[in-house]
Amino acid sequence: MATMDDFDKIEMRVGRIVVVEDFPAARNPSYKLTIDFGPHGVRRSSVAVQPWYSKEQLQGRLVVCVTNFPVRRIATFDSEVLTLGAIDADKRVTLLEPDADCELGSRIG
Repeated sequence: MATMDDFDKIEMRVGRIVVVEDFPAARNPSYKLTIDFGPHGVRRSSVAVQPWYSKEQLQGRLVVCVTNFPVRRIATFDSEVLTLGAIDADKRVTLLEPDADCELGSRIG
């Protein structure tokens, strides 16, 4: 079982997707995202959601990301944050987002 102390170590923040690029080098159909976390800076993430989201649907969208994991190399790209989503039994990914506009960089808790 995880404890609240374990949970408190994970930093999740709200960001806004400002750039969406195709990522053909990834193993699964993916995009490279540039995400603005306001006072916490701009970071990049790889997301394997191309079958379910167009670039236009992602542009400007709020997302929830883990911002304090180590950088993960995906093909030719350094993914700096983990963009969170719900994964269905059929592997469909639904990205998590706040249900209302909020400050960029807001911590999830």
